Amino acid sequence: RPCGRPLPAEPPAPPAGSAPGAARPGTKRLPRAIVVGVKKGGTRAVLEFIRVHPDVRALGTEPHFFDRNYHRGLEWYRSLMPRTLDSQITVEKTPSYFVTKEAPRRIFNMSRETKLIVVVRNPVTRAISDYTQTLSKKPDIPTFEGLTFRNRSLGLVDTSWNAIRIGMYAVHLESWLQYFPLSQIHFVSGEKLITDPAGEMGKVQDFLGIKRVITDKHFYFNKTKGFPCLKKSESSGLPRCLGKSKGRTHVQIDPEVIEQLRDFYRPYNIKFYETVGQDFRWE
Repeated sequence: RPCGRPLPAEPPAPPAGSAPGAARPGTKRLPRAIVVGVKKGGTRAVLEFIRVHPDVRALGTEPHFFDRNYHRGLEWYRSLMPRTLDSQITVEKTPSYFVTKEAPRRIFNMSRETKLIVVVRNPVTRAISDYTQTLSKKPDIPTFEGLTFRNRSLGLVDTSWNAIRIGMYAVHLESWLQYFPLSQIHFVSGEKLITDPAGEMGKVQDFLGIKRVITDKHFYFNKTKGFPCLKKSESSGLPRCLGKSKGRTHVQIDPEVIEQLRDFYRPYNIKFYETVGQDFRWE
């Protein structure tokens, strides 16, 4: 027997170039669908719910490619993606894209066929939720009222504050419509995502052109959190609920401030409804 040859009883060596892990099935592809917004709208829920679908692979973290990391190039972006089979759709989510001026053009330049998902929510509750999240990280920030108004007695809202600006959906949408037709943008109601997750996810699956696999059989309502959760997942066998930070108790805001904010957002909301042909019932 030539020196050191394994005995025939041993399994044959794997073919050259197939080191462990190298032959993982599938290919890293650029996303065909992106959840582009909005912050505090319910984007994490949409991503967690849609990734249950066998024809979807989702990137778990927010890559921020089209806003902060664009200089790294498309190959860097592709390298972050999960491997997919030809039949599968790659999805990523970065909610700040919706309010990023350059994002529509950059995504269009990657692929004009990209499908865009925007989760929207009543802009007043969205702003309070946004503020609540910031407050949990920076307890020393001014009050919600203090940040909302440039002049409280005149009711002048400070549109430069991000928490206010993000909810002006009609304004941001204009940039996207310069590059993408409405048929390529799907709007998810953040409110209905909580009250009827299966119905909203049914529409998302239709939009992505995949079979309606995710149905009400997949959800149960967690009364403590006030959120729908996924029933046990195939992988862990445990129910999947959104993280601890979801469903925070909002700070109490003076009802008069809420009224002034409703008045402020009303024209933007109406314009948004008219543009997308959908009434989200925030009025």
